[in-house]
Amino acid sequence: MNHSSSKAGASREPNLPPYQVVLAETDWGSLQTAFGNGECLPKVLARLLEPDPKVQVTALSELSELVGHQNSIYEATAPVAMYVAGILAHPVAMTLRPYRNVPIRATLLNWLVSTAYDASDEIVDRTEQYFPGFLTHDTTLAAFRDLRPMLYRAVAPFLQDSHADVREAAGLAALILAEHPALAQRRDHLAVHARRILDTSSDAPNRRVAWKALEAWGHDVSDIEPFQEEPWDCGPHSDGRGDLEPPF
Repeated sequence: MNHSSSKAGASREPNLPPYQVVLAETDWGSLQTAFGNGECLPKVLARLLEPDPKVQVTALSELSELVGHQNSIYEATAPVAMYVAGILAHPVAMTLRPYRNVPIRATLLNWLVSTAYDASDEIVDRTEQYFPGFLTHDTTLAAFRDLRPMLYRAVAPFLQDSHADVREAAGLAALILAEHPALAQRRDHLAVHARRILDTSSDAPNRRVAWKALEAWGHDVSDIEPFQEEPWDCGPHSDGRGDLEPPF
């Protein structure tokens, strides 16, 4: 893997605690998931470090249901995201997914993309538009959004990864996380990655994220056909277990 030596990789954002610390020191049983408390989460998270990629992807799919059900943010979502971000540099993240030559690292990053998008400015603004005041007292969502600079620091080294799928997933995650005001100084650098996604990606939701970021940051996007507003469930979401079976 090719880590970037750019300023994006050597950022001043706060460091994530080691994933082992997140796992050991989080009071999982006290945290809400979509289906009760998070007592089961340590075992699910530990399976992400198994050498079998099918076990890893199945664990990510379970996490999507437990802490991302119906595109929502739960109390346990934040520490789970910290753990996932914390293992991006682990050697096991280089395991290749079944039936494709793509490292699990790309899948971990896409999971972070999906989760970050569910707490993005676009989703928050749209929720406030249709349900005024609904998020006013949502401290769980606010706490997750406060983590964005820390998550960004874990993602940034992979913006120049040698694998195209990892680069695209890291770029998407960075674009969404950089909505945080503390990351405003990173946006000019990230515009290059947004343009790269627009030029090379075949995934319409991913290209829309890149276009929206450039537009929001004041870049000229007149040379790109505008993207229509999509339904809430058409953002960039993790592919989960969709390719665990051989292609037809």
